[in-house]
Amino acid sequence: MVNYAFDLALWTILFFITGMYKPQWPLFFLKKPDRFMIIVITTVFVMATFTLYGEGERLEKVAKQPVSETLTPPHVAVPVPVPAPEKPAIK
Repeated sequence: MVNYAFDLALWTILFFITGMYKPQWPLFFLKKPDRFMIIVITTVFVMATFTLYGEGERLEKVAKQPVSETLTPPHVAVPVPVPAPEKPAIK
């Protein structure tokens, strides 16, 4: 995932530079593209890049942890202490 984050970062930089130079090139499908739209789209790409990088780092960290430090798998039943109800008094 980290590699994809770097790829997306490069595409984002390329999109930003070409969009600031000529907004008509990356936004060819719009009638009147402007630089503000380039900034908005670049902001979204930057947020996606940072999220992708952070998740990739987190997954690599979890994969490197020893098995003993990981959480109990969800399919394993773990006994939970539950207080027993008191018997009602018989009169």
